[in-house]
Parts: sequence; structure tokens; C-alpha cells
Amino acid sequence: MVSTLIIGDGPAGLSAALFLAKNGHEVSVYGTDETAMHYAWLHNYLGVPDTHGSTFQEIARAQVTEQGATLVDAQITAVRATGDGFVGSTEQDEDAVAADYVMIAGGKASAKLAASLGVDTSGEGIDTDRDGRTDVDKVYVLGRVAKPNRSQAIVSAGIGAAAALDILSREAGEDVHDWDSPPKDDG
Repeated sequence: MVSTLIIGDGPAGLSAALFLAKNGHEVSVYGTDETAMHYAWLHNYLGVPDTHGSTFQEIARAQVTEQGATLVDAQITAVRATGDGFVGSTEQDEDAVAADYVMIAGGKASAKLAASLGVDTSGEGIDTDRDGRTDVDKVYVLGRVAKPNRSQAIVSAGIGAAAALDILSREAGEDVHDWDSPPKDDG
């Protein structure tokens, strides 16, 4: 089974987790729910009535766990590449989680984790492609850490979804679309 370590539990990380878990991937999201969303009021999130960021976080976290992702209330303090993937460490456990892919979706402070994997962090943000891919294979950087001055909840969630679809497509060897259809009316 393909596994992904997501570092950061704001809109980018949770959106990526939702898409991956919904499609059968093993997903571990590390974060302590200290996202900037708790200081936000959402007026511009398409399809969501004006709401407090904390309410958004509560709903998003429930969706992610309902789809099978694991939310871990801990910070990843280090991440290292291994021959066949990555290992994330917490203060309590040097080998807390192993994964095939890493998505770094925390705030600006997460840039040091990206740098430790060889990602170029010399600019104001971190260069990625439109799917959040970095120049290091299987390492994605999403949301506020990638674009600190262009951070919006809906943009972050969109790039999280794009990164997840990129992983799903890569693993399937073809483009993957995550279409859902409403149930057919039998009447």
C-alpha cells in the first residue's frame, strides 16, 4: 500500500489527506491543530457559507478521519530520506512514521524540513510546480510554506487536492480523476 506522510494539518494538508485516503492510500497527518485557520473568518471559500476557521477545521478533520486517514497530534521535528522512502521523527520517537511520499504543508517554519531533504529553500517561498512537486522526488510542498505571501485557505486546499491527484496518477501510471456522482434516483 502506498503511504504518505503529511506534515501540517491546515487546509492544504487536510485536502491532500482527504483525496488520498478516499482512494485507498495510507495517510498519516501530523500536526497539533495550531493552524492559522483558527484566526480566520472565511468569506471567500466557494461552497462554504461564511464561517469561522475553527469550524472549518473541525469539519475538515472529521471528513479526513471518516475517509480513513490518521491524524496524529504531534509535530514532525525531522524527516529523512531512506533508500525506499522517508522517515519522520517526533520528539518522542525517532522513527515515528515511514512513508513513500512526503507532503510538507505546515507554515513557514516547515521550510527547514524541506531543506533537510535537499529542497531549495533559498527564496522567499519554495519553488514547486502547479501540483506542489519540488525538485526532490516524492517530496511535495504545499500551502503557506510554499507561498507565504499568497496564502489563502481555498488556494491551499486546491493545491493539496492537486498534489494528491498527482500522487494517485503517478501510482496508477495514468491520469486519475476523482469524480463523485450522486446516487441514482430509483423513482
